[in-house]
Amino acid sequence: MAVNKVILVGNLGRDPEVRTLPSGDRVVSFSVATTESWRDRNTGERKDRTEWHNVSIFNENLGKVAEQYCRKGSKVYLEGQLQSREYQDKDGVQRKVTDVVLQRFRGELQLLDSKGGGRSDGDYEGGGGSYQSSGGGSSFGRSSPMERAPAERSPAPAGGGRLSDQLDDDIPF
Repeated sequence: MAVNKVILVGNLGRDPEVRTLPSGDRVVSFSVATTESWRDRNTGERKDRTEWHNVSIFNENLGKVAEQYCRKGSKVYLEGQLQSREYQDKDGVQRKVTDVVLQRFRGELQLLDSKGGGRSDGDYEGGGGSYQSSGGGSSFGRSSPMERAPAERSPAPAGGGRLSDQLDDDIPF
């Protein structure tokens, strides 16, 4: 079995850029910076290392969320896949890059900023949001039964029952 999954938590390095492909599909692109911090054991000095990741969103719903709510500096959590591609730069030099890609029916994007964080126009009303897409459709903000408040959880069947009997029917496995 092979798995190609990337999870990043970082800050946008630039505003999302929207392009329309010849097929009519839209792709939203931006860069994300992830920074690792530590103290040098010998000197006690604080050190940082920042990695930059190119992100491309082909998922229509996630692209709309990124376009509407994400700005340079926004903190995000995202799940996607690594994809490598080659291109020729303007000087004719062959280049190879690896992008984090959120495919049409896969991927996740969570906004981690509090209200107005990373935004200048302040029209974002939420305290972060979760947007994901899997299978043939998308689910926005759906949580598992264990993440819900106790009053929202389904009561356990008498006599214990199987775990699958205790979960809501609307949650896919």
